[in-house]
Amino acid sequence: MNYIGSKYSILSYIDEVIEDFVKPKKVVTLCDIFAGTGSVSRYFKEKGYNIISNDIEYFSYVTGKALIENSDELRFSKLYQKHIDPFICLNGLNGKKGFIYKNYSLGGTKKKEFKRQYFSDENAKKIDDCRMKIEKWKKKRLITDGEYYYLIACLIEAADKVANTASVYEAFLKELKKSAQKPMIVSPLELIFKNKKYEIYNEDSKELIKKIKGDILYLDPPYNSRKYDTNYHILETIALYDNPKIKGKTGVRIENTKKSNYCLKDKAPLELEDLIKNAKFKYILLSYNDEGIIPIEEIESIMKKYGNYKRYEKRHKRFKADNSREYKKNYTIEYIHCLEKNI
Repeated sequence: MNYIGSKYSILSYIDEVIEDFVKPKKVVTLCDIFAGTGSVSRYFKEKGYNIISNDIEYFSYVTGKALIENSDELRFSKLYQKHIDPFICLNGLNGKKGFIYKNYSLGGTKKKEFKRQYFSDENAKKIDDCRMKIEKWKKKRLITDGEYYYLIACLIEAADKVANTASVYEAFLKELKKSAQKPMIVSPLELIFKNKKYEIYNEDSKELIKKIKGDILYLDPPYNSRKYDTNYHILETIALYDNPKIKGKTGVRIENTKKSNYCLKDKAPLELEDLIKNAKFKYILLSYNDEGIIPIEEIESIMKKYGNYKRYEKRHKRFKADNSREYKKNYTIEYIHCLEKNI
């Protein structure tokens, strides 16, 4: 999945920093408190860490429940007892005119004030049918909680692959691009089998930090004014499938319009310091690039109040959220600010 600020491409860099700064000698607990798609959580799960994973967006929480919390083979035994293979069944559905079709396809919005084409008509109907089927299985107790979150995560990944966007969901393309014309296929996502401790949360980071503790706290907060809830609002709706009230040309969820304090220049430093102050973790690592709204000197000043500070840096290829925007350079410098906290 294309995700703003994803750390997938620099996971080995983060690992190198931890090896140099923390020098972990035994199994430790790492908290990924702004998890996003969970690439950092999954990477360190595979390395044998205990993981605490959190994100305020529900679709991210679903991904964490599916790919981090699930650590045993999913058998779908009750479905198979009824001779139902979940993936064959989902991919064989004809499609229904549900919420996604009625609000995010051209066929569903042709008589409405705002015409939208986030998905082809057929794929939009398929998303609806699949999501309804998964919910039906859950209500009939034919799938476990782990299987439920896993199937939703697989559907979100499949829907994202056929979305008619440049990258994020704050806009759609006027014409269906080639990938959006292909039929949606729901495929199994790979699971990592480890026998460790995993906690998944869907909370505000400043409240959660007061209730958890561990060894390493990894921070990857928003670093500019872009809003994640509008950039990924359709994935949120597929995950929740709650028929929300929506507005405007892009059909964003009305209730999800609060901007994170990390996106506000005057509030971001205070938010960061509050998180660090309340953290019951010995080591804190903050990923933040050279275009972030908190100046590098201010981050250093904040961290030095609470212990020993060190900074690492590496040039990183820019994530381009769309092709129309002009950028001054095609790379950013990814800093990892490290704190050994006095606790």
